[in-house]
Amino acid sequence: MPRTPHISCSPESEARNGSLRKKIGWLLTKISPTSSVFLFYIFLSVGCFFVFRRINAPTDGGTLMSPSSVKVANRTEFPLGCVSHNMTQTCPTNYPIMHEVESSVSQICPDYFRWIYEDLQPWKTNGITREMVEAAKNLAFFRLLVVDGRAYVEKYKNAYQTRDVFTIWGILQLLRLYPGKLPDLDLMFECDDKPVIKKNEYVGPKLTAAPPMFHYCGDDSSLDIVFPDWSFWGWPEINIKPWELQMRDLEETNRKMNWTERAPYAYWKGNLHMGRRKYLLNCNSTKKWNAQIYAQRWAVETRRGFRMSSLAEQCTHRYKIYMEGRAWSVSEKYIQACDSMLLPVKAQYYEFFTRSLVPMKHYWPINPNNLCSSIKFAVDWGNANPQKAQEIAKEGSKFMMEELKMKNVYDYMFHLLSEYGKLLKYKPTVPPGAVEVCLETMACTAQGRERQCKIDTMVKSPSETSPCSLPPPYVERDLKVFTDMKRNIERHVEQVEAKGNILEVS
Repeated sequence: MPRTPHISCSPESEARNGSLRKKIGWLLTKISPTSSVFLFYIFLSVGCFFVFRRINAPTDGGTLMSPSSVKVANRTEFPLGCVSHNMTQTCPTNYPIMHEVESSVSQICPDYFRWIYEDLQPWKTNGITREMVEAAKNLAFFRLLVVDGRAYVEKYKNAYQTRDVFTIWGILQLLRLYPGKLPDLDLMFECDDKPVIKKNEYVGPKLTAAPPMFHYCGDDSSLDIVFPDWSFWGWPEINIKPWELQMRDLEETNRKMNWTERAPYAYWKGNLHMGRRKYLLNCNSTKKWNAQIYAQRWAVETRRGFRMSSLAEQCTHRYKIYMEGRAWSVSEKYIQACDSMLLPVKAQYYEFFTRSLVPMKHYWPINPNNLCSSIKFAVDWGNANPQKAQEIAKEGSKFMMEELKMKNVYDYMFHLLSEYGKLLKYKPTVPPGAVEVCLETMACTAQGRERQCKIDTMVKSPSETSPCSLPPPYVERDLKVFTDMKRNIERHVEQVEAKGNILEVS
């Protein structure tokens, strides 16, 4: 198969190519016709040389026939094995099905891993049957199975853009990172915005029969099992890089711009036509409400390929607002990683990590019932207490950079799926409508930014370390103390806001 050119998830390479074309065009206008012919043959010869070299060079992006493995330092890497365009792409059999790590000693996982037990609580007593899994079929976008270390997918609906594609891609990377360590699995996945398994439909004895459904977010009225969203491996349609690369850009921006040098206002940019976000426009005044609100022009940005929507370049304010759309938004991790004090408008939905964030430690809570005045009060307080505001900003950013690094994201997936697998009361088998998926079937024919995001996030060899150690579940009393503490802090902030005294907040 011909190699797809290297295309970045960002537009810098396109700009460089355009500049080069202009310079070549200017050069050709300055020389004689005879010289032009001579130069044409030189360019043709050099071009042919690089084309043949590119086709036959073993690279991460796959080749006409990639080598089965490459020795790099002290480990063996397994690149893509893409075949010729007139051959059927199959999944290779050379990747290790088991791998012994150098050290079995591992660190304790971050505290938010304890929510895994809470999300699986409905099925703890009686387990999960095949009938319960299949009962969720009408609501699911796809069914994913792992049988003997290989992955199979049965697709039911088309997801928005590449949500399903990169979710499956992420699970494939997990299988390569920890080969042979996951149990056989059978799960349903929902790729829309809102949770779909409602608690009020499974009350009392019915609770243990609820169909398990994996999803990107949950809330207090649903039973969906919360899983990392697709954007950790990139969102090519809107020019968002994979999380690991995006973190580097955000860290670089944070180093360049000190908190005190940033604009002393609250900032938000996004789609105002989702959920209650339209009310943010009422707060768009630096004089009255200390806020700058920008509407993302989706039609214009779509035509431009979202080249003007760099997330790292939006880390220019001391305070950044987070507000849900139809449900949760993938933007929270990018906003909080900015070294700006996060101002989340009270959220209904949670991601897999957000339930362990603490008000006045990781963020300042915003009251949706007094939206503009609550934002103004938070900014006034922060500007009057810059050291404390910076501490909150740094703690929030530190959580994103350290607790949410990709190793932890993969380990969360590993432990969630492992615990889920223990609950299955049957041995999963591949249904007739499922097809095997692997890196080759998903990446070899991919194009443009989608391909590049996959190449950037491809796990090339098994991990040399074990997953982190799962901490014990919450004791019911301790969990209540934790959730009550968060509510009391938010209530205290609301009471102080009502008095309008920024000196009372400690």
